[in-house]
Amino acid sequence: MPRSLFIFSLVYGGLVCIAGVLGTKIAQLGPLSVEAGIFAFLQLVILSSAVAELHGRALADQLVRYGFIPLILSALLIRVVIELPHPAFWTQQEAFATLLGQSSRMMLAGLISYGISQTLNVAVFARMQRGDGKMLWLRALVASLLSQIFDTLLFITIAFYGVFPIAEILTGQIIAKLVLSVVMVPPLIYAAVALGKWLDRPAQTAQ
Repeated sequence: MPRSLFIFSLVYGGLVCIAGVLGTKIAQLGPLSVEAGIFAFLQLVILSSAVAELHGRALADQLVRYGFIPLILSALLIRVVIELPHPAFWTQQEAFATLLGQSSRMMLAGLISYGISQTLNVAVFARMQRGDGKMLWLRALVASLLSQIFDTLLFITIAFYGVFPIAEILTGQIIAKLVLSVVMVPPLIYAAVALGKWLDRPAQTAQ
């Protein structure tokens, strides 16, 4: 296995797990309010695009599919830990459960939005490839923008439709995620691909 694929896969699995945890915080970026999980999600977009660039769409699609394993396991482990009895001196149970506990509906929304948006990201990125490595930033940016829109539409609609009005949330989240994609994706995709090529460089033989 290429070293870049091995290392990127490890990082990808970790980011899948931490994205939901970070998403419990709402960050204020100037006039924009955005759930902080977007920073991990953008790294997932970058890594899957970098794998598609370096190793082809088939492996990038596998990376996305295998990402369900740590995502589901981490959600189940969090639920088990929340339900475990705790000693009297532990006074943070309610806060812990509030921050990390997710309803079944939100867990379903996360699984669906992750799978569809990440698959879409790889599909769009791969479709725009021309084999010459040119316009890498544009391919990654377009794929990221589309996947971010679908991720937000799916998650917010599935998780909160009928609970409270979602139009304002959708608008704010989409604008914030698109702005962050424009700022972060172009430099990070070049950095990820360059790192991958460096990791996969042939080992120098001793003279």
